[in-house]
Amino acid sequence: MMNRHTRLFTFLLLGTIILIGCGSGAEKEEGEAENFTDTMAHEHAGDHPVGNDVAWMQPSVPVKGEDVSYASEVKGYLAIPEEGEKPTAGLIVIHEWWGLNDNVRAMTRRLAGEGYLALAVDLYDGNVASVPDSAKVYMGSVMQNPDAGVQNIGKAISYLKGKGATKIGVIGWCFGGGWSLQTAINYPDDIAAMIMYYGQLEMDLEKLKKLKMPILGIFGEKDQGIPVEQVDKFGAALNSLSANAAIQIYPNAGHAFANPSGERYNEGAARDAWERTSAFLKQNL
Repeated sequence: MMNRHTRLFTFLLLGTIILIGCGSGAEKEEGEAENFTDTMAHEHAGDHPVGNDVAWMQPSVPVKGEDVSYASEVKGYLAIPEEGEKPTAGLIVIHEWWGLNDNVRAMTRRLAGEGYLALAVDLYDGNVASVPDSAKVYMGSVMQNPDAGVQNIGKAISYLKGKGATKIGVIGWCFGGGWSLQTAINYPDDIAAMIMYYGQLEMDLEKLKKLKMPILGIFGEKDQGIPVEQVDKFGAALNSLSANAAIQIYPNAGHAFANPSGERYNEGAARDAWERTSAFLKQNL
């Protein structure tokens, strides 16, 4: 039997454990966000966002693009085909860790040329990085406050619906690849198709259960930031949930292999990934 002093000590100890437990989840998420940001900084060390000729490849049909406000305080870049009927399929484009720069605008136009209302969102509040140190700061800020990013993308979804989009897909690379996945998790009823290029993975089965839309995951076998072992686990998790997912891993391709402004650009893998992306969107949007 416990005496009064023993009970008091026990209650105090339990209270301390509970307080530690309550804080550990948030602290763990913050630590994971910081670690992933550091990992991306390592992967992009020495990189500069200067595109090669592929970055400026013209869309398959004439496209017009313009800066728009998809909420009163949030700006993005909208591209649509110039001719023919206005598309009813929308596509949210999420930039990689440099921000919404000219390379992302060019890719948004190229995607619009496939027949979509393509909206490139801006998760960096107008900031664009030209060196890795700045990109790390901007990315870290978003990763530490993910709720703001989720709300930002929610406004983009509403904007595309207001423009007449009846189906909406999402695509992103690197930082944007992880956010493409999180967009699908947070807005499963609004997203009809999701593509992620070598983005941060999610292993929580409760979250992954929400993914009812077709999924295309594109990764590089030599990616040290998103190791292939983790990609395999991610694919296995989706398979265990009977998700409609296709995971493509390219041999001898590293992180950011599809980025024509990166040091690790792999032309063959990037070309095949684009063809898969185009076919996937055509089939599901």
